Amino acid sequence: MDFLAKTSDAITEMEIRHLNTVRELAGECLVLLENDGTLPLRIPGRIALYGNGARHTVKGGGGSGEVNTRNDVNICDGLEAAGFEIASRGWLDRYDASYDATIAEYISKVEATAEERGVPVTSVYFEMAPEAPVMPDITEDDCAEAACDTAIFVISRDSTEGRDRTPTKGDYYLTDEEDRNLDFLSDHFEKVIVLLNVGAVIDMAKLKHRPGINSILLVGQVGNLTGDIVADCISGKVNPSGKLVDTWARAYEDYPFANEYSSLNGNTDDEFYKEGIYVGYRYFDSFGIMPLYPFGYGKSYTTFTNEVLSVTQEGTDIKIWVKVTNTGSEFAGKQVIQVYFSAPEGKMDRPYQELAGYAKTDLIYPGESMNLEVSFPIDNFACFDEDYPAKVIPQGEYIIRVGTSSRETRIEAVLTIADTVVKEKYDRILEDDARYLFEDLKNPGTGKLAHQAVDQAQLAACSRRFTLDVSRVRRSIIRYRGVSETHMDQRQGETLTLGSVIGRNAGVAEFVAQFSLEELAELLVGNYIRDIDEDEIFSAAMHVPGAAAETTSLFEGKRRIPVLVLADGPAGLRLQPHFKATRNGDLLRGGEVFGFNKNPFPEDTPADAIDYYQYCTMIPAATALASSWNLNLIEQLGHLVGEEMEEYGVHLWLAPGMNIHRNPLCGRNFEYYSEDPLVTGLCAAADTKGVQSVDGKGVTIKHFACNNQEDNRMFCNSHVSVRALRDIYLRGFEIAVKLAQPFCVMASYNLLNGIHTANNYELLQSVLRDEWDYEGLVMTDWFSSYEDVEFLGYDEKALKYPPAFSRLCVYAGCDMQMPGCEKNARDIVTAVNHGRLTLSDVQNAAMNFVRLVIKCL
Repeated sequence: MDFLAKTSDAITEMEIRHLNTVRELAGECLVLLENDGTLPLRIPGRIALYGNGARHTVKGGGGSGEVNTRNDVNICDGLEAAGFEIASRGWLDRYDASYDATIAEYISKVEATAEERGVPVTSVYFEMAPEAPVMPDITEDDCAEAACDTAIFVISRDSTEGRDRTPTKGDYYLTDEEDRNLDFLSDHFEKVIVLLNVGAVIDMAKLKHRPGINSILLVGQVGNLTGDIVADCISGKVNPSGKLVDTWARAYEDYPFANEYSSLNGNTDDEFYKEGIYVGYRYFDSFGIMPLYPFGYGKSYTTFTNEVLSVTQEGTDIKIWVKVTNTGSEFAGKQVIQVYFSAPEGKMDRPYQELAGYAKTDLIYPGESMNLEVSFPIDNFACFDEDYPAKVIPQGEYIIRVGTSSRETRIEAVLTIADTVVKEKYDRILEDDARYLFEDLKNPGTGKLAHQAVDQAQLAACSRRFTLDVSRVRRSIIRYRGVSETHMDQRQGETLTLGSVIGRNAGVAEFVAQFSLEELAELLVGNYIRDIDEDEIFSAAMHVPGAAAETTSLFEGKRRIPVLVLADGPAGLRLQPHFKATRNGDLLRGGEVFGFNKNPFPEDTPADAIDYYQYCTMIPAATALASSWNLNLIEQLGHLVGEEMEEYGVHLWLAPGMNIHRNPLCGRNFEYYSEDPLVTGLCAAADTKGVQSVDGKGVTIKHFACNNQEDNRMFCNSHVSVRALRDIYLRGFEIAVKLAQPFCVMASYNLLNGIHTANNYELLQSVLRDEWDYEGLVMTDWFSSYEDVEFLGYDEKALKYPPAFSRLCVYAGCDMQMPGCEKNARDIVTAVNHGRLTLSDVQNAAMNFVRLVIKCL
């Protein structure tokens, strides 16, 4: 086998270029939460550095979100490289010893548990979190060693797929040791800077109001160059211009139904989305709850003013021009302008305000200005009306608010829609079982009352008022798919190949019609290993070691269908960085990496084995990317990933993840963009466009849909009203599909209103394909239709719900089952032979697969 990996471990020109690109762009992802002028430290000097993330900086989330990079720059090393002298080595060395001992004990515990239960080590890593290493107290001796006036304290938090976070010390809350050490620093240093190296929201109530804290910088998780990126911001080389993409509450209990989330109420079988559409700022703003930091918030080293120049309608878009002026005297910076709207009161329950659009300026120098356009379609005013059911734009007055966060806006226009626009009328689908019905939260009006005086004054002063022309707003007629025809082989005696289709000598349907039922079934599962016990286990990812899976290799010869390689994301490609093969191209064991699990090369590895290397770049995690509020930046980093896919022979990136931050404790929030569906959809579309701008490379947006919980993630039933589904949880996916047409969509693990998403015809066919005109392929998440639940770490007797069914995946429009096993293929054949599945359903899935392969060539 020929590998595209390098046979030298020397750093390549592409690596250097990509690392430079990430460092150049990622500073925009950092969010300055507090600053009294202490930052930046423009002259590198002696600093005391403490905290669990100083040397053990978290570059990104765990699980499939990991990237095996050549090297990682921690914050300590990054500051040193920038010229700062680290004056706290004694304390850092003590913490290293505690860290090493704790991790060694954790690895031993995981390996012992995996052996005892007879399951893969990776399964145990997902469910068993390491304990936090004991953090040494900072002492008077440490202070004497430091002999400086500035201290930096790094708070790191890690999370991974497979388990949710907890509202406990060391996770959502600060530990007692962190509290004591911060008190000590506040008492002993003139300047104290706190860096938050976290992938999601943590408790900030005590930290924000703690005396003696001068600056707080949300670093997030920005990849393997985090230390250099932080140093650039600390030193003032880069002015952080990020904004929060989540609401940070004063207390965890301020989030709606906070203590019912995931395992907190003792029930991980059923999750009830009782808050309905009131997620994030929609809840806080509508219910009159003051956040600690509002959605869209972020400071700068400089100051800005904003002046709205005009609000106009052009076609079906609203265009707002804003003059942004840098009123500071020292630092150039960028500003984000956000536009919100308050919908008219009527029969439809709506939040106090919703994000309509946003844009980010270029770098503006002190005393200079930039005229910035924020444009968005009138469609963004739409909501779901369950009475029709339909997507509608209700009649009435829409109040346009312009500002720099959800709590820092001014009313700048009032736009009237004379008559309700019914954009799309739907079938009555996606509804839950009547046994589980509940009433969503409704807007109590307390948020409006809290802002009433200010709003009335601004409305009275607002002169921009006009009626929108909605005659050109597109109205769609949804045609739901009926029964498909079965394609018969009309070209018997010929052997059609994929080249026949590409050369337009045959259509896709003609090509697929030549496959037997058994062959079609094999097309629809991954490339699995066939010569092991019970013919089940892992996929054979041979072409690119470390990739998540491959498609079948059975038809490379006769049908000329090449193998497609799928690699994990979403912060870059997760590949095996170093592997060995024989001179004949046979892959050898050893070198596999997954988190703390690193397999050595066996002693019997041939002496003449060839070493291969494939080092990938880790870009900022999705939440950090979204915090830039810069879609062009996200598209550039997506293109970077596409180039690395081309370099190493990867066809499909299993990213971007784009589920909603429903609750701050979701273990996978780092992998998703935001609490807001508009931000989520626009970011995913930008990421998709970037990757797919590289010919033959595609993304797999995931997890479709409502994968907002990791505890019991494969068997949790998400109960969601159709209104919340349409307006919150599906909307980001809809935006990404319509703007960017991703090559693939991955169904989520969970059940949605009683049906596994991979088995949900209404979700995958009626909504995704019929309503949104999706053209690509749908695949399962890994092992979704795999029946050996004990292998997956579950006790079958304890499960309330069964796994997804293989035959129902095909019926529902889930084309590929990944990573695939022989039983998946057998089940498809058996289902057709027994009349529980039609041959046309199987052929439709196969045609989607063939079209995907053609796109990837």
